[in-house]
Amino acid sequence: MTRTHLRIATRKSPLAYWQAYTIKKQLEKHYPFLSIELLPLITEADRHLESALNKLGGKGLFVKELENALLSGQADIAVHSMKDVPMEIEKKLKIAAICEREDPRDVLISKSGETMQQLITNASIGTSSLRRQSQLMALRPDLKIQPLRGNVNTRLEKLACGNYDAIILAAAGLIRLERTACISEYLETNFFLPAPGQGALGIECRLDDEDTCSLITVLNHLPTYPCVMAERALSRELGGNCQVPIAAYADYLGGDQIRLRGLVATLNGNSIVKVEKYGRLEQAEELGITAAKELVAQGADKILKEFLI
Repeated sequence: MTRTHLRIATRKSPLAYWQAYTIKKQLEKHYPFLSIELLPLITEADRHLESALNKLGGKGLFVKELENALLSGQADIAVHSMKDVPMEIEKKLKIAAICEREDPRDVLISKSGETMQQLITNASIGTSSLRRQSQLMALRPDLKIQPLRGNVNTRLEKLACGNYDAIILAAAGLIRLERTACISEYLETNFFLPAPGQGALGIECRLDDEDTCSLITVLNHLPTYPCVMAERALSRELGGNCQVPIAAYADYLGGDQIRLRGLVATLNGNSIVKVEKYGRLEQAEELGITAAKELVAQGADKILKEFLI
């Protein structure tokens, strides 16, 4: 190994910085000789915190600046939440490692600790995720969905200020920031599916930088990597991105077996198509493609038509 210095591109948000710092410490543990620095960047999504992501364009808003830093040689690797990574990445780049997944579930955080079923009629729920909105409306069509942007702390502050009766966040971010005390209910995957890649951190590098790619594979986790790739294959086959009502979650069943569940729904939750498939780890991407085709056969393409412009 000839490399002695490594630069990690990351978003500036507290959670993103924590994630990159964690990767830095893990790599330093494996490679004591390596000097590692963090390169915090502001992404397009961070510049427009009051705008809905689907109105901004959705694809790549959290990763474009980080990828540009890789392509220009300003950074050597980038750390991403895999749920924010576009299904099609730059051809000169690759996801060389996906770390062991944190809790993939979404959580409800309410003002007084109410669960989903305990919320008052017509309660206002903060989320800017179309995936979350569609599943919320299927569970509680009386709920009033209100847009919610900002980092984790900002969103919690908006709830505390009385702007919402409850908000939906990813469990993983709250766990990493040690803010789990505020969680009112974990939304189990058997009735509320997460986004593809939710809870998993990915490490991206230049395809031709074999030295770096080889170095970071020590953090790649089996079976997290194939499970996430199955989810991403499902979404990619449907033409999805991080701001469409597509949900997918693959869980490891032991041995070489995984289960992949996915859904596509209308925003009002009135129409939902679901799929559940079983397969082997080494066939993860094929499993995702097969599951997506089954969703299309059930009408998923018609539901997604208005979003995939």
